[in-house]
Parts: sequence; C-alpha cells; structure tokens
Amino acid sequence: MLEEYKIIRRPIVTEKSSDLKEQHNQICFEVAPSANKSEIKKAVEKLFKVTVLSVQTQNRLGKRKRLGRFQGRRKNWKKAIVTLKEGNRVDFFEGV
Repeated sequence: MLEEYKIIRRPIVTEKSSDLKEQHNQICFEVAPSANKSEIKKAVEKLFKVTVLSVQTQNRLGKRKRLGRFQGRRKNWKKAIVTLKEGNRVDFFEGV
C-alpha cells in the first residue's frame, strides 16, 4: 500500500488537465522519477479502483530561478497522463 503512494505523488490540477479530464477522460499526476509506465498503471488502478487504458510520461526540467545575484534551479520532475476506460472517473474535489 505504501508503495503506491511513493509512485503517485500528487494530482496536477490546472486548466489544461481539467480540459483533458472532461474531453478525453485523462488525468495528470506527478510521479516518482524512477517509476515506469507499468508501475504507474498498477498504482492508479489499485488506489482509485479504475481501469487504465494507457499511460504517457514526460520528464519535466526544473525552471531556473534567480534571487538577487544568486542563481538556482528547481528540481526536475516526472509527469504522467493516464487515460481511463470510458465510464470510469476519479474525482479529487467531490465534497467541495
């Protein structure tokens, strides 16, 4: 059980991800950088009790940031776009 929570870190809730959810029945997650597609699929199916059709992943580079004369960088992260079977849903804000 703890393994699934290490793979799926958080849902990504933006305007683009909301459009994907409504139009194509896809949801976006930030996942562990070491996770592969089959691990992500198993984790989503087990946590949310849905059927996953496909998983697409993206490695996102951290942005360069500057504070005065000091320059730094945010961490790199991995994004997964999960396509669900027709009729399956995942609601993050059910009671809001």
